[in-house]
Amino acid sequence: MPESDILQAGTPADSKAVASLYFDTTAPLLDVQELRVDFQTKEGVAHAVNGVSFTLEAGRTLGILGESGCGKSVTAQAIMGILDSPPARVVGGKVLLSGVDLLTLNEDARRQIRANRIGMVFQDALSALNPVFTVGWQLGELFRKHRDFSRKQAKQEAVRLLDLVGIPAAGQRVDDFPHQFSGGMRQRVMIAMALALDPNVIIADEPTTALDVTVQAQIMKLLADLQAERNMGLILITHDIGVVADVADDICVMYAGREVEKADVYAIYDSPAHPYTQALLESIPRVDMKGQQLASIQGLPPNLTSMPSGCAFHPRCRFARERCREDTPPLYTVTPGRLSACHFFQEVLDS
Repeated sequence: MPESDILQAGTPADSKAVASLYFDTTAPLLDVQELRVDFQTKEGVAHAVNGVSFTLEAGRTLGILGESGCGKSVTAQAIMGILDSPPARVVGGKVLLSGVDLLTLNEDARRQIRANRIGMVFQDALSALNPVFTVGWQLGELFRKHRDFSRKQAKQEAVRLLDLVGIPAAGQRVDDFPHQFSGGMRQRVMIAMALALDPNVIIADEPTTALDVTVQAQIMKLLADLQAERNMGLILITHDIGVVADVADDICVMYAGREVEKADVYAIYDSPAHPYTQALLESIPRVDMKGQQLASIQGLPPNLTSMPSGCAFHPRCRFARERCREDTPPLYTVTPGRLSACHFFQEVLDS
């Protein structure tokens, strides 16, 4: 048997659900293979995630980029096992956490793995936090439920976590309610909640939404520092390609539920190999463009219940040809470790 460990955390009743699970420490930390998620709607079936695959190793950051509706958050929710079902349904693929397929586990086991093995930072902290309980009570609940701590011990841990993420006067603020914190401070509380049980993977879904630029930088630095300190794997989901420039190691660009480009961060920013990635980069404001009109991507993402034939991006693509309208492009190997779902990726690279 490979070097492995057993999930130990949890109350005795819940831990029975995971006592027989062996996590292979020689396997990739997180390995998502051909994940597919459908939504049943009045208009028909929407293929929200359509064959997404990626690997995340300890100590590395994967940025998942794309416009709203491209399937980023649905991918994260499928990994966490928190999709609303119905209407959502995982219809294919694997989500391997150190070799264990999370999609095959029952709800008791998934509940134990959440927070213990995978933590999530949600994009709207005010909605994610319960308004009628103090932040200390909500942080402490994790330790009461998963570690069987007393209320006093749980509150001490809550203070420690608030201090860890930079909340001033944590001992006093632990008894405050979510509405008494600023947007940036609430996001820090969400990060503390995700880190509470020392997970191996953190998924941060739009963690800087609605925050000003200065606070965005602070939150991103906090995530990067905590990741380096704990050697976690970090998945950063965002529509803002500029946000991940300084923190991501690898990038996965999604469009209409599919991956359209995967590469390391330097290759993506230096020479994108897909027209959609190129258009995202061109839409970033730059200091040398003062007085010029900001570029935008014309048109709208497709309706997932009635996808266009061929490449889903072709109605908005300046490189589109007849082949793009007829044949769905596979993920071509541009260079070893770099993939692009474009029939004419070389032309994009040369442009």
